[in-house]
Amino acid sequence: MCDVCGCHDHSHNHGHETRTVDVNQSLLKANEDAAVSNRKHFDELGILAINLISSPGSGKTTLLEKTIEALKDEISIGVLEGDIETDLDAERIRAKGVPAVQLTTGGACHLDSSQIHRGFHSLKHQLNGKKLDVLFIENVGNLVCPSFFDLGEHIRVVLISVPEGHDKPVKYPKAIRTSQLLIISKSDLVQHFDFNLDKIKKDALSLNPSLNIIVTSAKTGEGMEEWIKFLTNLKKNRKN
Repeated sequence: MCDVCGCHDHSHNHGHETRTVDVNQSLLKANEDAAVSNRKHFDELGILAINLISSPGSGKTTLLEKTIEALKDEISIGVLEGDIETDLDAERIRAKGVPAVQLTTGGACHLDSSQIHRGFHSLKHQLNGKKLDVLFIENVGNLVCPSFFDLGEHIRVVLISVPEGHDKPVKYPKAIRTSQLLIISKSDLVQHFDFNLDKIKKDALSLNPSLNIIVTSAKTGEGMEEWIKFLTNLKKNRKN
């Protein structure tokens, strides 16, 4: 796991463990303070910030590409792309005509609030004074560490793809409990996998009864209209 956020401790020395806990608590507190500052900044600018978390390969970037195609003529979108290395995802987003900044963590399995702060200011340079309506933060592919780090987002969306299996909510409950929306992606593959759609919904709602759930397929377009409506309603409600 990630030594940066302390979710993996190699030591069996009690004194060292105590210091590790202290450092981790301090790190999380600093992140929370920065998250509050980020959120206040987004609020002042009228920006809706959305944090996308998932395992690698669940379809976050593809979902963003489809979302941009559907909405870029109606609202102004910016993207912060988190990854351990490379800027391939940011290149994909910029190819859609949307400003994007790649945040490479160099080994850490999550983004933190200070990275979002710096990344957002870099993104503003690409905007050239243009107002931003929605900021998407595509987190590092991981269902564990990103669940613990508030980035100052208004909404957290967790993606689980059909090939990953319907047991992901019970295996990663923190990701479900801290999110407002679950997107079950790659639904066109259900017939090829032992995937129980009713069970994943039931398990997710047992962990988070207020969770919204949308089943999507970037290939067939299933659920995309519902997802776009969810986004536009969020933006509309923030204006009101």
